[in-house]
Amino acid sequence: MRIIVLFNLKPEADPAAYENWARTTDIPGVRALPSVSDFQVHRATGVLGSDQPSPYAYFEVIDITDMAAFGADAASEAVQKVAGEFRQFADDPQFILTETL
Repeated sequence: MRIIVLFNLKPEADPAAYENWARTTDIPGVRALPSVSDFQVHRATGVLGSDQPSPYAYFEVIDITDMAAFGADAASEAVQKVAGEFRQFADDPQFILTETL
C-alpha cells in the first residue's frame, strides 16, 4: 500500500526550516519504521504544460508493507512527536490511501 500526502505549508511556516526538518527528522524517522519500505518527500516545481503553480507545494509518498503494523508504529510516542512537529508546518495535509492497479 502507498500513502500519498498532499500539502502546503502554513502561511507562517518557513520553507527552509520545513525542508531542513524534513531532511534531518521526518525522512530518516519514517524510513526507520519497520512497516515502511520507502518514504520520499517531493517539492512541486510546477504543472506540466502550464505556467500555473501546483495546487500543492509538497508531496510525501509512504510505501507501507503492512497497514496494521503501520498503525502500531504510528501510535508510538516517537512517531506522535514527529507528527506533531509536522502539523506545525503543514496546512491541512491530505492523506490519500492508494493501491496499485
